Amino acid sequence: MKQPWPPAVATRQINALANRDECHMAWTGHARERLAERNLLSGDIFYVLRWGTVYVQPEKSTRDDLFKYAIEATSPNSEGRAIRVVVIPDPDAYHGAGCLKIITVMWLDET
Repeated sequence: MKQPWPPAVATRQINALANRDECHMAWTGHARERLAERNLLSGDIFYVLRWGTVYVQPEKSTRDDLFKYAIEATSPNSEGRAIRVVVIPDPDAYHGAGCLKIITVMWLDET
């Protein structure tokens, strides 16, 4: 399905990709820095990608055919705090296995 996706479709697409064993996860350096800065674990991010929800419209990415989506959820290790992950999904990458490029991660309650 061609992007951009509305939030409900983006939620289903990102959750489905994250639940594929063969899906490739790509981390930007910025995302890795934010992960460490916020004392989050990669497992927290994977949980958000697998079970989270997209509530807002996507933003353009540097590639015309892909968009950035903000997906959010609390994880079992987040002590009730919501986590937002900005991700660029590419379901056709890696010969159809798909890729989720993690751009940044943040606590939803921080400005």
